[in-house]
Amino acid sequence: MGGTGPGPAVVIRRLGPGDVHVLETLARDDADFDLDGGRGARTPLTSAAAKAYLADPHVLHWTAWAGGEVVGSLFCHVLPMRKEPARELLLYEIGVRSAWRRRGVGRQLAAAMTAWMQDQGLVTAWVLADNPGAVRFYEACGFGPGSGPATYLELRI
Repeated sequence: MGGTGPGPAVVIRRLGPGDVHVLETLARDDADFDLDGGRGARTPLTSAAAKAYLADPHVLHWTAWAGGEVVGSLFCHVLPMRKEPARELLLYEIGVRSAWRRRGVGRQLAAAMTAWMQDQGLVTAWVLADNPGAVRFYEACGFGPGSGPATYLELRI
């Protein structure tokens, strides 16, 4: 998939076993992919953990590239279900570098995810959106309200 507009074309690709260095870059530059930039750099996975992440068939991670630089990232999990549909997709995180926002990179990443879903016969994806801008983005990518009210709770041990 290629992008349009000024600058280098955007190419979307799914991460694979040889992409440990890409995960390191995403962790190091995390603040630039975050909307408010408040989290700062993150600690990269160990090499063993990164290799396990990249080898996990339930982990899907697409990246957007322009001129050899990672400019966007979309990470999701395939969730096996106890009833039909047998699998759902949780879109866990999407981010675009600040200099590349509003240029269609996020939509290209979401389109790659949707194409993968269609190819695999998955019919449901869901995401938790934490701000009105995110809700508008996901709606523009085809997401709509779920079947019930959502409540986000967290357990930390």
